[in-house]
Amino acid sequence: MSVVKLLNVQNADEKLADALVDYCKQACADPAGSSVVICQHEGGVKGKRLIDQLVKAGAGKEEVPDLKRADAQLNFVLQRFDRHGRRVDPMAAQQLVSVLAGKTGELAAMCDQLCFDFDDNPMGLNRVNQYLTANPQVTGFNVADKAMEGRAADAIVMMRSAVEQGIDPIALIGALAMKLRTMAKASAVKAGTISQAEAKTNPWVLKNAMRQLSGWTSEGLGRCIRTLAWADEQSKTNGGDPVYALEQSIMLIAGKGRSA
Repeated sequence: MSVVKLLNVQNADEKLADALVDYCKQACADPAGSSVVICQHEGGVKGKRLIDQLVKAGAGKEEVPDLKRADAQLNFVLQRFDRHGRRVDPMAAQQLVSVLAGKTGELAAMCDQLCFDFDDNPMGLNRVNQYLTANPQVTGFNVADKAMEGRAADAIVMMRSAVEQGIDPIALIGALAMKLRTMAKASAVKAGTISQAEAKTNPWVLKNAMRQLSGWTSEGLGRCIRTLAWADEQSKTNGGDPVYALEQSIMLIAGKGRSA
């Protein structure tokens, strides 16, 4: 049995729409001898009549949540736990969204797996972090958090441990860069250069970044971003020393971009 996926069926012309409805009726009459056809509709009024006709002809309809907005992603996590009769701590839910935003399937699977593996109710932040320890992005976030708190030594130890365990330095550099980009956006919002909507960042993440801005300057942020770009080059160049470059980046971030 083959599977055919049709995208943007809201743009289907009348001839294609009629063919889909006819095939749906035929497939329902003889499921074993038919292929599976998945029709994706982007929502809205356009093409809704075709969806109604397909459902009437016997097609199954699956509503897929729109997770483009940060609050929608958070609600999705809360609802996913609720489906299992469980609750999740807001900070834990935010951590899942921060790490897996934009990856609906992985986000759903992670929620389901947490509920399957642990009896905690509510599911807490420590449990979520414990479960995500093997995720390079989470490790990178933890390194970045330590550096942002000024704890350079702790951040470097954590970074070296991660590299020794096989995590590619480029993944840690990416997490540090993401943290700095968020800080830069928070600084721009605070200065009134852009609005919170224009920052296109999870409100909770942006709020945390705002709290960490004390002592930072635009020059310091720029210096850290440039140093991370250099570290990125080191990780991609033969003969480069990405671990040393990461150490230098971490120390600079811990010092809020001030050279020693």
